[in-house]
This record gives sequence, structure tokens and C-alpha cells, in this order.
Amino acid sequence: MSQELVRCTLEDAVAVLWLDDGKANALSHAMLEALGAELDRAEKQAGAVLLVGRESRFSGGFDLATMRSGPEAVRSLVTAGAELLLRLLTYPRPVLVACTGHAVAAGALVLLAADARLGARGEFRIGLSEVSIAMALPAFAIELARQRLSKRHFVAATTQARLYAPDAALDAGYLDRVVEPEALLPAARAEATRLAELPQPAFRETKLRALGAAAASIRAGLEQDLRSLTPPRGA
Repeated sequence: MSQELVRCTLEDAVAVLWLDDGKANALSHAMLEALGAELDRAEKQAGAVLLVGRESRFSGGFDLATMRSGPEAVRSLVTAGAELLLRLLTYPRPVLVACTGHAVAAGALVLLAADARLGARGEFRIGLSEVSIAMALPAFAIELARQRLSKRHFVAATTQARLYAPDAALDAGYLDRVVEPEALLPAARAEATRLAELPQPAFRETKLRALGAAAASIRAGLEQDLRSLTPPRGA
């Protein structure tokens, strides 16, 4: 493949994973595989992982071409995506996201699975858009939303497919901090460096105690959840 979907740079103790498919940063099988491979490497080499999107696009969610290829194709891709999200949720190193722009559907789920989320201020939309395209939100996505979103926003964000501008996404719980675009990478790098210095295994064990039950619950119901998955409109 000519396009390098995920490029990794090791900056001191931080593995920076640059996501760039040249378009909407869709989570295709190839993107998910590339992310998995870089996470494998980062687990051995780095103290923290920072995911960075391309300019104005963090991720537009699952690859639409695949999602429109029929129920089996949808189930296969969403299964791979769910596995990545579960890995992020229980990853033994801190996982941070520099949300460079739009983050919708599965892109927003990556935010919900990360440990720390910094976003660029701008005319961007963040949220779970599935219901608006006639796709029932999978149970694993609802559980991730329940873990991270404000109770005041939970129903609107899930059942009503509400999308948020970055500052509103901060209030809703998709982001932890919003900065001007030019300040995003310096702020994200500084926070990743700070979190990389947290002692192990204290971080890993505490993260598992905090989030392990949610991950186990998602895992236990995942097969049935995916079996009942409804493809988006037009699939």
C-alpha cells in the first residue's frame, strides 16, 4: 500500500502514532492492523502512546466502503474495531489522543477509550453519529459512552446522535482539554511526557482496577452484540 496509514516516531518516552490516510482517516482493516502493529511496538519501547490525526480530521469512523458492503463485511470490520477499542481501554501504558479535528462514530469511540484526550478548537464535530445513519449503536459503544460521558449528555449523545463542537465536547466528556490548533501538539506532547513518567506497575494495575470490569463486561457480551449489529443506511 503506497499510503503509510500510521507513522510512528519515538520522542523520548512517548510513541507518537500519526494517523493519515490522506482523506478522513477512516478506520479500515488496514488502518486497524497498522495501529495494532504500532501498539505492539510501543508497548515494548515507550512509556506512553500519543495518537495524532491529520489536519482537521482525527477520524471519520469506520471505512464507509466496507460498511456498505453488506452485513458480514460490517460485522468483520466492527469486530476488528471493537478489539482495538478494548485494547486501548486496557492498554498497560497511558494512551492519549490529540484530536486534530472531526471525530465521529468510531473516531469518537477512540476518544472514549483513551486515557487522556486533548482537542483543537475549531469548526469541528465530535460524537456518535450512528443513529442518524439508521445504525443502532452497538452495546460496546454504549458502555464506552457510559464510562466517559457526562450523565447530562449521555442520552442525547447516544440515542439522539448529537454531535458537539470541541468546547461542547469538553463539557460532554469526549475531551479533557481544548486548546487552539497551534497549541495542540505541544500540549499533547507535554501531557504524554508527564503520564509516561508515572511509575509502573502502579499505573497498569490501577487502570485495570478502574476499567477492567467494564472491559470484561464488553468482552462477555461482544459476540451477541455483534451478531445483532445493524448495518448503516444503504448497506
